[in-house]
Amino acid sequence: MNSYLLAASAASFATFVLHTWFGGPQIVGPLLKSRDIPSVPKYLNYYCWHLVTITLFGMGGALGWAAYYPDGIELAWFTLFLAISFMVWNVWLIVWKKQSFITMPQWFLFLVISALTGLGVVG
Repeated sequence: MNSYLLAASAASFATFVLHTWFGGPQIVGPLLKSRDIPSVPKYLNYYCWHLVTITLFGMGGALGWAAYYPDGIELAWFTLFLAISFMVWNVWLIVWKKQSFITMPQWFLFLVISALTGLGVVG
């Protein structure tokens, strides 16, 4: 068993939980209640929110599989690519749009997943 990949799986599932049960009410609730956003962009954002939810859950499962079955290491490499891509995009968005690293902490969650996965695939 690869303990780094298992920890990365746990981090991904923890991020899934934070995203779903804590982020949802703070982000999705106000989004759906908004009356000044046209329905297409509103529901497209809602759709994209759930794409992230599904992706986080899938990343956790893929990393868990790779942790227990070494033949599944490609899943870990793909998850590493996703986690790094999401982290870089988040950091770029924060800098580009002059947002706060504290109010948009997703980058840090993906940094943890990336670091643990990276240790798992090289170790």
